[in-house]
Amino acid sequence: MSAVRLHDLTLGYERRPAVHHLDGTFGLGCATAVVGPNGSGKSTLLKGLAGALAPLSGRVDRSGLKARDIAYLPQDHGVDRTFPMTLGELVTLGLWGRRGLFGAINASDRHTVEHAMQAVGLGGFEDRALDSVSGGQLQRALFARVLVQDARLILLDEPFTALDARTTTDLIALVKRWPGEGRTVVMVLHDLDMVREVCSDTLLLAREKVAWGPTEAALGGENLLKARRLSEAWSQEAAVCSRDHAA
Repeated sequence: MSAVRLHDLTLGYERRPAVHHLDGTFGLGCATAVVGPNGSGKSTLLKGLAGALAPLSGRVDRSGLKARDIAYLPQDHGVDRTFPMTLGELVTLGLWGRRGLFGAINASDRHTVEHAMQAVGLGGFEDRALDSVSGGQLQRALFARVLVQDARLILLDEPFTALDARTTTDLIALVKRWPGEGRTVVMVLHDLDMVREVCSDTLLLAREKVAWGPTEAALGGENLLKARRLSEAWSQEAAVCSRDHAA
């Protein structure tokens, strides 16, 4: 059984492709890294998987997953640190998909939030204001929000960027548990050593698929070189189904 299957998927903006004719499967209960050169379409792909960006062509088959079954943490999380909100309230937002915007939060929900915050090392921080915490603490809270969503498909875009070593280690340990819980994880990462540590599978992307499969094979030297060359060959002005091969 597959969690998500891509069928000849092309994604882009204003008919300019950023991900081109992609076929493949993100397996159920598998952690897959999406890697590639800058501008290779990695973040665009996650937007497409999340349903935040409609395909230019092709389709994404999510095997019956509903929006509430998908947790998406973009690189630009969009949290306004000046907004008058506590960390506990931020984490509680993860319940909206199941409770609705105006659904009542009960004692069980509050326990779920507290447990999630403890799991990311923020026990006792529920009443801390957003503008009083560090960037690492905010990222931990965003991971806690993912936890309370209890999602089957988890999409993370560069989730460890600019974090200190301790926060990174703690959050990686959390991510490693998710496949064993039957969750499918897709992460955009740039640190190849981290990819090898965390992800069993890797999609090497250069606007089109270069390699997709077991991590060690996908990250072979020839594949990495091909990805760089393909990325350099793309024209930013190309229309769908076009690429400048002159470079």
